[in-house]
Amino acid sequence: MKAPRRERHEVNVELTPLIDVVFLLLIFFMVSSTFIRETQVKIDLPEASGEVREVETDVVEITVDRGGEYSVNGRILVNAELATLLRALRELQTSGATVNPEKRVIITADANAAHQSVVRAMDAAGKVGLTRISITTQQSEDEG
Repeated sequence: MKAPRRERHEVNVELTPLIDVVFLLLIFFMVSSTFIRETQVKIDLPEASGEVREVETDVVEITVDRGGEYSVNGRILVNAELATLLRALRELQTSGATVNPEKRVIITADANAAHQSVVRAMDAAGKVGLTRISITTQQSEDEG
């Protein structure tokens, strides 16, 4: 005599609630995160009197922080050696189709940065052929 077989129920995993939860988590993280690009290097600019000039678009910006660390166009360098700064400037200059020696270099240095760090940045720019150098300052409070 054969024993009657039990009816097998098919096991299903419903993905709809899982997709809903993942979608809600995605929305939560998108809404709660900020999309403001904050600068990676904290700079306290020195003060100077003078007139404000228009900002050029095709420039090389070298940033020197309080500790003498460099960043070139927002990319932080691994160390503060002259060879590293020269390599970064050469890569930036040769990344375009043509090398433009008339490109302006803007050095943005912290007010408490060592003078040697700023001179090293100017020296590196000169060695790669960039001679149009400007230094960023902020308007002094007594005049502006």
